[in-house]
Amino acid sequence: MAGSASVLTDNSTLSRADQKLQKLEIVLTTFGGIIIFLLVFLATANILGRWIFSAPISGYIDWVEQFMAFFAFLGIAYTQRNGGHIRMDILVSALHGRALWISEFISTLLMFLLTLVLIYGSYLHFLRAYTIGDSSIDIKLPTWPSKLVVTVALTLLAVRLLLQLWAYIRAIKEGGDTPVAVPLIEDAATVAANEAKAIAGDDIIAKPGDQK
Repeated sequence: MAGSASVLTDNSTLSRADQKLQKLEIVLTTFGGIIIFLLVFLATANILGRWIFSAPISGYIDWVEQFMAFFAFLGIAYTQRNGGHIRMDILVSALHGRALWISEFISTLLMFLLTLVLIYGSYLHFLRAYTIGDSSIDIKLPTWPSKLVVTVALTLLAVRLLLQLWAYIRAIKEGGDTPVAVPLIEDAATVAANEAKAIAGDDIIAKPGDQK
């Protein structure tokens, strides 16, 4: 499963909620990308400073450690929306209609429950760091912002999973193979066709099951 093109939309309340949430996910994912970009510059400056002036950036490791949480977690809900997380589709891809959506509903429900546990644990971790004034070893950067971003990102993931549970319930009721607001399983031919079109700059995206 990969690519936002495999998520269908319509004019329903469910689809509108999906698209509104996607806008927030895109903003956070973009911010995570900017953090990566800035860390590349920081690493370059650190290397050049050490090599040319024998003066590396003070606290370089501390900065990298704190900002890792931003680019590692801010895109987690966006990736879930687009079906980009690694998963095994060997058995699931053989299912169709209600059987497929029941299977997806169960796996999404389990993921949602696990995410709730992680939200609780990460929040306690953040609260402890904030309360005791925990900081990095070298330049004493506060650690609570990076721990808070984990809780925020997981909370957004939980909202995304709730929306997908709603979508799977609707899909179970209606049947069919093309529900909205959930990533559709793409076969190898569809994935290859979409990748080729993306490279060529073609706006026409193949949907699962399309015949070429």
